[in-house]
Amino acid sequence: MRDLFTGPTKCLLVQTKFSAFSFWNYQDVCEIVGAKYPAAPLGLLTVAALLPQQWIFRLVDENVEYLPDEQLLWADIICTGGMLPQQKSMLEFIRRAHELERLVVVGGPDPTSQPGLYHEADFLVLGEGEITIPMFLRDLEVGITSGTYASAERANMLESVIPRYDLIRFRDYIMIGMQFIRGCPFNCEFCDVIELFGRIPRFKTNEQILRELQTLYDLGYRGHIDMVDDNFIGNKKKVKELLKEIKVWTKERKYPFYFTTEASVNLADDDELLQLMQDCDFRYVFLGIETPENEILALNNKNQNVNKPIEDAVSKILSYGMVSNGGYIVGFDHESPQIASNMINSIQESGICMAMIGLLYALPNTQLTRRLEDEGRLFHLAAKTVSDSDIDQMTSGLNFATLVPRSEVLKNYIEILGSVYTPANYYRRVIYTSLNIRPAYRHKPSFFTWLIYMRSFLRVCKKAGFSKETGLHYWMMFFRILFRNPKGVEVAVNLAAMFIHFQKQKAYILASVNNTLAVMENKSEKSFNKHMTGKSIQKPALVPEVHC
Repeated sequence: MRDLFTGPTKCLLVQTKFSAFSFWNYQDVCEIVGAKYPAAPLGLLTVAALLPQQWIFRLVDENVEYLPDEQLLWADIICTGGMLPQQKSMLEFIRRAHELERLVVVGGPDPTSQPGLYHEADFLVLGEGEITIPMFLRDLEVGITSGTYASAERANMLESVIPRYDLIRFRDYIMIGMQFIRGCPFNCEFCDVIELFGRIPRFKTNEQILRELQTLYDLGYRGHIDMVDDNFIGNKKKVKELLKEIKVWTKERKYPFYFTTEASVNLADDDELLQLMQDCDFRYVFLGIETPENEILALNNKNQNVNKPIEDAVSKILSYGMVSNGGYIVGFDHESPQIASNMINSIQESGICMAMIGLLYALPNTQLTRRLEDEGRLFHLAAKTVSDSDIDQMTSGLNFATLVPRSEVLKNYIEILGSVYTPANYYRRVIYTSLNIRPAYRHKPSFFTWLIYMRSFLRVCKKAGFSKETGLHYWMMFFRILFRNPKGVEVAVNLAAMFIHFQKQKAYILASVNNTLAVMENKSEKSFNKHMTGKSIQKPALVPEVHC
């Protein structure tokens, strides 16, 4: 084997496919705005920056373009990795690369959580790349051709590299990701973030973030940056310090970017933080809401959301010019019989348009998985792999024996999705959001970008405004916002575009879940659970006492 370490090694980085029906893969919206995929592969861009810089790099995103064999044959070594929804595409890709006798390096969240599934890879580089990639490179330097590299050590974010943003075409993506924090201070039972990255948030310095922003600026990028942190406000003091510096930096450069992020609901408690986010032009924030039932939040250690009315939080965030998206979960132990109506009412009353509603999934190595394992309720036949029809937690959930009858959970899920994503209910939320938002947008698009926006607007009008299902709702919404809160029109049109995707996604998910229900009708739940767990299950009958 020739020297792959010191020479001009040709390294191909490959982002494998996500399903077109995933909540986050809004291809219809990409086509409307002239992009090919929502988000650039930040993980692989970071990997490229951690590898020897004398190497020659190419990056191919299979969500953006076809990957021919010629690209694989060009490479001396291939790197890939990803999350649970990419499991099937990653495994298929490893086999394809091996058929062409290429060396394959695999990493990322799913391989880290379930390395045994990826045993066919030549190298498994697990955990945080800042720690394990140097371990892999030391072996590569001495000619070793396979190995697994793992460490419980946490990366020092103060030594983080700037991702190789130069390897992508910005026009292919709606947004570019950037990371400030790893880890989350909370202790949600079902979350794998705290298992992968710990409960003590680690930060880049303000100077590091400004250098990353400057790098994107110098490369000519303008527009949407997504702060991909699992909880951007994991340390409010640090975030405020960062935002104050971004505010100055971005103002000096005439606001080249606008931002989105993910945060916990307690964001709404801090007016200073909200104002700083508005000053930096944050426009959307994804909130981990999970459930409107306080008892269920407490039972799952989601205590930061207990007794915090979602409607009030969303209203407060809207007053600072930011739209709230929300993550919801169905299938928790001890959900009330009214969970479907409670969740529908919560979503409708809060006005959250982009509600990601999933079935509870016991992710590998979480507190939830360990508890279900102890209780004998985990489905070993379905706990580690995803099937051909699974796209994300919206179809691959409930990999355990539920306390509430499984068919009842699925019927609740169908009712929630069916109601929330009817055109009437969705557009009702769009109207609420667009009437109540108070934007103070600072990023101004270039003339060329403005022309793209106008073309996108006309495309939304054509697809949503002249659709039998949404036409009347769209035009009533549009003119109502135009006359009552014209500053909300941009948000309203963007949300209407997203519904084009959600309509298709809802149809796919409901068909999948209804098919599962039909299968369930042909066998008893007791026998189904025994088959999946390998044992008979005695379910707890009483709801444990909760003190909120």
